[in-house]
Amino acid sequence: MSEPTTHFGFRDVPVAEKQRLVGQVFTSVARNYDLMNDLMSFGIHRLWKRFFVATSGVRAGDRVLDLAGGTGDIAALLAPVVGASGQIVIGDINDAMLRVGRDRLLDHGLLQGLAFQQMNAEALPFADASFDAVTIAFGLRNVTDKDAALREMRRVLKPGGRALVLEFSRVTQDWLRPLYDLHSFKVLPRLGRLFAHDADSYRYLAESIRKHPDQATLKAMMEAAGLESVGVHNLSAGIVAVHRGYRL
Repeated sequence: MSEPTTHFGFRDVPVAEKQRLVGQVFTSVARNYDLMNDLMSFGIHRLWKRFFVATSGVRAGDRVLDLAGGTGDIAALLAPVVGASGQIVIGDINDAMLRVGRDRLLDHGLLQGLAFQQMNAEALPFADASFDAVTIAFGLRNVTDKDAALREMRRVLKPGGRALVLEFSRVTQDWLRPLYDLHSFKVLPRLGRLFAHDADSYRYLAESIRKHPDQATLKAMMEAAGLESVGVHNLSAGIVAVHRGYRL
């Protein structure tokens, strides 16, 4: 029997290889990740993340798991929300990204209530019903088994807890798609080559967006994982979308 495959950008690769290949990409881009996010999105990613946190429903004293926490953008926004009585666990499968995030948050004096831990979103090292909210921003599309990750997100939520996904999605305006494709497949790799000396990684990141489930498909996946009252909110004409589901 042939070995099962999955997508790595537009390439099909053995399932067992994807995690390693994605790891190589994020190890390569870790140091320039924030700069490149600003260049690629013209800084709009900061507004998307602020909206994501502002509408998260997270409150003072909550315990939050931020998956694919990367360089700490979401944790930095959540920290003043959960306050001194809350906790944020920043999880990422990539050690290089975690180290960049830890150094960055330390430089900003954000210490209290933060914990950093290397982990795989498909098999979370926490007991059932451990968190009030689980967030993942621009990370789900890089997970090999997204269904397993969504099930794990639900499992570790307390009753009434929220799973929140911020991710690139399908553009809803026909006129915008050609311009978006031009930016994704022509501009992004050139920016990666010029500023990060790595065109291939940014080509993969653009391809991974196109392979990610669209709004309706991801909503159905979250429901299949056992999350309820799943809602979708498009931002920037669907370039990104916020999905929210509950463990009731």
